[in-house]
Amino acid sequence: MASLADPATRFTHVAHLAPTPVAERDAVLANPGFGARFTDHMVVIEYSEEHGWHGATVQPYGPIALDPASSVLHYAQEIFEGLKAYRHPDGSMALFRPTANAARFNASARRLAMPELPEDLFIAAINALVLADRDWFPTVEGGSLYLRPFMIATEAFLGVRPAKAYKFIVIASPAGNYFKSGASAVSIWVSDYTRAAPGGTGAAKCGGNYAASLVPTAEAFAKGHDQVLFLDAAEHKWIEELGGMNLFFAFADGSLLTPPLTGTILAGITRDSLIRLARDEGLTVREEPYSLDQWRADAASGQLVEAFACGTAAVVTPVGQVAGRDGSFEIGGGGPGQLTGKLKARLTAIQRGEAPDPHQWVHQIG
Repeated sequence: MASLADPATRFTHVAHLAPTPVAERDAVLANPGFGARFTDHMVVIEYSEEHGWHGATVQPYGPIALDPASSVLHYAQEIFEGLKAYRHPDGSMALFRPTANAARFNASARRLAMPELPEDLFIAAINALVLADRDWFPTVEGGSLYLRPFMIATEAFLGVRPAKAYKFIVIASPAGNYFKSGASAVSIWVSDYTRAAPGGTGAAKCGGNYAASLVPTAEAFAKGHDQVLFLDAAEHKWIEELGGMNLFFAFADGSLLTPPLTGTILAGITRDSLIRLARDEGLTVREEPYSLDQWRADAASGQLVEAFACGTAAVVTPVGQVAGRDGSFEIGGGGPGQLTGKLKARLTAIQRGEAPDPHQWVHQIG
């Protein structure tokens, strides 16, 4: 396992005068849900053209003061990441592939004309927050500490150009099950809306992509589904991704397929990890276009035996049913599949320190 340097000398620590009472915190950790409660601290780092990145602080979690003319409020210069910290069986704390998150964060920054953050500073900020809030790991089975690093443009001006001042912030939230339904396999709705177009920001992890998905996601929820599926913008034929997850398709011949990264799909770190683990198992993994019509036909013929979604928040989630304007169909028996379960177990065992880490993905904290 790679070791992360102690960032204590690089951060100013501001004392928290009113941390969450222990009894209240314990109640949250026993039933954390997802993204509903936040830990006692956050990390803030400032950026200016004159001074670069400076003023790294671990401080009490709380509101951010922004000028009403801050660029983020008018021109949406904002990016974010999502990753988890895990408590290992020996009591240590660890991150999973944080360097990949740091690299993707900077790729998003370049697309949104924002300053890149040194990867070691990105990781040190996360490390510092986890150490400050080490008592916030959930006690539920499979619980973790979800980490949300983000950057916003804070320069006060009105004019269409990149801002000259930014804040990088990391917050944390104890996490349990992502899907509220608790179903063994999720149901998805095929949207008529488009998530991303060639030349757009589909490959960047920016808030605008998710804002555009809220109406179709609400439509999916209203129809009784767990998630929304987006097709390509040009032909409205090719499968791209869900509202916040990548997709995989497992066939009777033992092969896997996932849509290729052509610039309109987010390069998921869980996606990449599953590709590598599947190939470690000797499976053929194809990154190829796959149409909705072909998915329906393959499910009906039995050539397609499983489908699953993946992402940091939900990890690996079986897809049991697909519905849209042209009707619905089931995958397999509508429940979780054997390969899906096997890959999820392999991945989560590495993340939680319960299995060997052949790719050096796990980074110890502290």
